[in-house]
Amino acid sequence: MGNPKAFLEIHRQEAGYRPIHDRIHDFGEVEQTLNTHQSREQASRCMDCGVPFCHWACPLGNKAPEWNDALYKGDWELAYRLLSSTNPFPEFTGRICPALCEKACVLNRFNHEPTTNREDEAAIVEAAFREGFIQPKTDIQRNGKKVAVIGAGPAGLAAANDLNLMGYQVTVFEKNESAGGLLRYGIPNFKLNKAIIDRRIKLMEEEGIEFRYNSEFSDYSEDSDYDAIVIATGTPTARDLKAPGRELKGVYFALELLSQQNRVLAGMEFSKDERITAKGKDVLVIGGGDTGSDCIGTAHRQGCKSVTQIEIMPKPVEGPEDPQNPWPEWPRTLKTTSSHEEGCTRRWNINTLEFLGKDGKLTGVRIQPIDWKPNPAGGRPIMVEAGEPEVIKAELVLLAMGFLKPEHPEYPANVFVCGDAANGASLVVRAMASGKQTAQKVAAFLKR
Repeated sequence: MGNPKAFLEIHRQEAGYRPIHDRIHDFGEVEQTLNTHQSREQASRCMDCGVPFCHWACPLGNKAPEWNDALYKGDWELAYRLLSSTNPFPEFTGRICPALCEKACVLNRFNHEPTTNREDEAAIVEAAFREGFIQPKTDIQRNGKKVAVIGAGPAGLAAANDLNLMGYQVTVFEKNESAGGLLRYGIPNFKLNKAIIDRRIKLMEEEGIEFRYNSEFSDYSEDSDYDAIVIATGTPTARDLKAPGRELKGVYFALELLSQQNRVLAGMEFSKDERITAKGKDVLVIGGGDTGSDCIGTAHRQGCKSVTQIEIMPKPVEGPEDPQNPWPEWPRTLKTTSSHEEGCTRRWNINTLEFLGKDGKLTGVRIQPIDWKPNPAGGRPIMVEAGEPEVIKAELVLLAMGFLKPEHPEYPANVFVCGDAANGASLVVRAMASGKQTAQKVAAFLKR
């Protein structure tokens, strides 16, 4: 800790977003970056708190106090070595992680101005690429054993990366045409430029990992060609809404829109009938999470007329503190994203009753305000009516209500499941942590 008074003298400074009038016309990353001086100044705010709750809160166990100190002192290479010792892909988490570490920061408890760990992380890894600190490792000693990783999302990539560095010959099977999983096909380009993924995949290939795209893997038997198999296929099944009119043209899962838009930006072409677009339409997003937010930002960039977002659960607590989850736990408070700032009507405690249409095409959605009452028998609260049904005009509805946890058969002892495929839908940082933990389990199994 080079500057013991920085947290008292320097306020938290975020780079912020590009102006709304500029960013809604393209899919470029909306988040801006601090300059080198500002990044070092922000890193200096990391205090000698004694117990680093940031380290406790991070699923990867990132040592933020250590690399923040190195960043403050201008030793960018040391900062990167410390950061990469726990985090295999800080260029991803530095852009899209909700920063559990920052909510657990002692400064967040002190004055709600936590250290800018996420932005510092992004600054460190980009400097590392820029300055050539990141080079492919070509001297890996191979141990003669082969591992198949099924799925090239964050969990699969993290497992493959660690296993490869341990000396295993790793082959990654991916059903899509490129690697990244939800990083590529779920998260919009305005949050994560796909060139960032391509840069990392190129490095992993240079280090000896083989990627097989448009490939399904089915042989999970003990007689497989691989000594071990890692399943990292994510949560492919979205939660549906079985309301009358669900079959109308204009009602889609969120990922149908998001993945198609990302593919369009990558150069893929779709016919007029296949294309899902919000251009000139009133859009309704059902679901109040991050995926719903991504739909809002995408709809604006496609030229929608309006966007409304509804959520069946109550409105979260406003402000920085959550009485139900006090510091250092993650506060479940109202979150306003860059996409919300671009324009959106938001409503809570709304139940969807019916999709309305004409000639097979969606024209609106019948909804009803509801409330939640305690269940006398305990368990989940009871939903009760709290207002008269009404109709929201909509030509496009996007279902963003989460994903179903996959069910797996019993596999042989050499097959391991990780990430969302094992635990259900969660954060990218948790998927990466699961991938790394699974790599250790694989290694322990193969060394028996």
